[in-house]
Amino acid sequence: MSQSFSQNQARRNRQQRLWQQKWSLKTKAIIWALSISVLPVVAIGTATYNYGINLINIQTPQIRQENTESSTETELALQRQLSLLLTGMGVTAIVAGAIAVFVTNRVMSRVSKAATISNNIKKRLRPDSEFTQVFIASQDELVMLERNITLFTDLLSVLVQDKEAEADYSQILIKITRWVRESFNQEDVLKTTSEEIRKALSIDRVTIFCFDSNYNGTGTFIAESVAPGLPKILGFTVFDPGFEAGYIDKYQNGKIHAIDNIHQADLSDADIEFLEQFAVKSNLVAPILKGKQLFGLLIAHQCSRIRSWQQSEIDLFSQIAMQVGFALDYGNLLQKVDTKADKAQVFIEITRSIRQSLNEEDVLKTTVEEVRKALSTDRVLVYTFYPNWSGIIIAESVVPGYPKVLRSEIQDICFGQGYVEKYQSGRVVATNNIYEAGLADCHISLLESFAVKANLVAPILKDEQLFGLLIAHQCSRPRDWQQSEIDLFAQIAMQVGFALDHARLLQRIEAEGVQSQLLADTIGIIRQSLNEEDVLKTTVEEVRKALSADRVMVYSFDGNWSGTVIAESVVLTYPKVLRAEIQDPCFGQGYVEEYQSGRVLAINNIYEAGLADCHIHLLESFAVKANLVAPIIKDEQLFGLLIAHQCSRPRDWQQTEIDLFGQIAMQVGFALDHARLLQRIEAERMRSQLLVDIIRSIRQSLKEEDIIKTTVEEVRKALSTDRVLIYSFYANWFGIIIAESVVPGYPKVLRSKIHDPCFTESYVEKYQSGRVVAINNIYESSLTDCHIKLLESFGVKANLVAPIIKDEQLFGLLIAHQCSEPRDWQQSEIDLFGQIAMQVGFTLDHARLLQAYQTAEANSEE
Repeated sequence: MSQSFSQNQARRNRQQRLWQQKWSLKTKAIIWALSISVLPVVAIGTATYNYGINLINIQTPQIRQENTESSTETELALQRQLSLLLTGMGVTAIVAGAIAVFVTNRVMSRVSKAATISNNIKKRLRPDSEFTQVFIASQDELVMLERNITLFTDLLSVLVQDKEAEADYSQILIKITRWVRESFNQEDVLKTTSEEIRKALSIDRVTIFCFDSNYNGTGTFIAESVAPGLPKILGFTVFDPGFEAGYIDKYQNGKIHAIDNIHQADLSDADIEFLEQFAVKSNLVAPILKGKQLFGLLIAHQCSRIRSWQQSEIDLFSQIAMQVGFALDYGNLLQKVDTKADKAQVFIEITRSIRQSLNEEDVLKTTVEEVRKALSTDRVLVYTFYPNWSGIIIAESVVPGYPKVLRSEIQDICFGQGYVEKYQSGRVVATNNIYEAGLADCHISLLESFAVKANLVAPILKDEQLFGLLIAHQCSRPRDWQQSEIDLFAQIAMQVGFALDHARLLQRIEAEGVQSQLLADTIGIIRQSLNEEDVLKTTVEEVRKALSADRVMVYSFDGNWSGTVIAESVVLTYPKVLRAEIQDPCFGQGYVEEYQSGRVLAINNIYEAGLADCHIHLLESFAVKANLVAPIIKDEQLFGLLIAHQCSRPRDWQQTEIDLFGQIAMQVGFALDHARLLQRIEAERMRSQLLVDIIRSIRQSLKEEDIIKTTVEEVRKALSTDRVLIYSFYANWFGIIIAESVVPGYPKVLRSKIHDPCFTESYVEKYQSGRVVAINNIYESSLTDCHIKLLESFGVKANLVAPIIKDEQLFGLLIAHQCSEPRDWQQSEIDLFGQIAMQVGFTLDHARLLQAYQTAEANSEE
């Protein structure tokens, strides 16, 4: 309020001074000249006239006394002289005034002319200044000249400062232009610009706003240099960022927008609220034109105070924005030139990498990796078709952070009708923004599930047929695909097709010659395995590599023709089925004889092979699309099946592959026979050696207690079983456990007494005659409930029982318990166990005789 009052008072004082200065300088000068020239003459004449009148009035009475007649004449003569004096004075005053006016006019004409010239100059320099009102209201040329000279002095000082500032800004412009021009890519140009302008103009924030391609006012702040402590605006996406509607067209035409105070700039509430969010008090906006298109805005924010933007600052800001546009154009041109050369080199390198891959899997894997790097995109994949034009993604390279879609199956019932012919003829589709491409909702939903914002699709033709699609995904944002990128992508897709043809041709040429060698190598490796487990494990590994299949396994039959997967080699991305038990009640009736006679079954597509629903469901649970099955004959009986699964897609099995697979399955049977024979020979040798070692250990014991203790320890180690014990009979055929060796964790049964009233009737004679009983599973051996309950109390799952004959009488039983699981006792183990029990009886007899001999000898010595 006080400031407003002071302004009003100053205005009234100026008006009063203007009112006092209404007379012109010429009028004043004439008045002063007349006053100086006429007034002294008038004053002197008037004084002389008054003096003469007074003198006449004094002397007239004296003259009248002397002579009346002469006095009258004298008085009249004096009055005439006074009149002449007064007339001369008047003429003198008029002449002096005329001379003064003439001289004054001559002098003041030059002053007036100088004042007029200075006023004209002033009006050109400062037409809207406060002094213009003074000059209009006052005709005082000296005041006008004085004030103009003062104004010129001030303007000259400002002009000198402006010239100095312009020189400084010119230097700043040169430096910033040089730095911007030395930046060879858009990011460096924008970053350098914002940093250097903020330093040069001491601005709180300089940022660059980039419009979206549709120029609807929406855009993103893509570069920023901001003083510490102020909020950052980098990365914000906004609509109408701090400027009025309709300004885009003005900016397109080069409009510069300078706002000294955002609250006095007639901005909308929304604009003010947005600017206040980032602490803006003043701002300066200049357009950046890239080519002839509005690329974005160069924006300066003053946040610490309100700032009155100087014209020199506005001009500098505008020129820098213009230079940024030129630099972006230049960088774009350089990028196009470099891109063209780079794309040619990239195409050569990618083609060379692809051609170095000798099989389909390597070709596709190399393609997606190299193309993703070359295009700097977020995902590249290869999608291959099924016969019904649905398909599966068989190769992928994706940036971490985005969903992996490898092995995803995609159903698109419209593809066969709408797109096959177009892609078959080489159509390439570039979608910059999936939401602006007129796609169907289902397509958008599918792409959204993969986080796709833009994509690029080119066909892969193999054997002149549409094999699949090479697809690039941009997930981070929409992308304006450049024509050079589209051309490169299409050329690479074409080269992929050639490489697949080349790989197939190589595979076909090599297949004939390699099959024999591959068979020989595989059989050689299998034959090096000396036991059944190693034979099967080696088989599935080597066959999977040889056929490039997704899974190879060996399925072994049970007695009822159901069975278990006993060996498997599988690609990591597919389910493991090792140890899976498979029930197929139809197999025994429909397939045993065919596989027994050497049948090899090749199914290219499980859905087109006429399989029963139950079979398809079983194969689907293993993710199988195609399979290959050959019998394994062991000891002239059907041991199991060698099976190859293709899970990624249906597969057209070649006859060379089918023949190789059947021959390998046959050789696996021979290898199993050989391994079994070797195992039998080795088992006999080991059993003989083991029997010798155990008997030697037992025979070294000279007392019955030591014999039975050594027996249980050595037998448990030899058979790797959980418990071995000796059960000794009483006279009524009840008994007690007199020796035990048991693995820690299972119950100890030493000294346990067992009452079995059935033993005498059912078992004495059989054991007396040397019977050995092997029970693989106590629940499948027709034991009585009381026997099962007794064995369960000892934690037994399987057992082995052999008689110990001492003095030709049944002394007791040597018993082995398997507690961890049921056990399939091998015949070699059963034979060894019976022989050891027999040797224990002989040793006990020997110990008894030795003890009797030693006792008799001791008695004779006494």
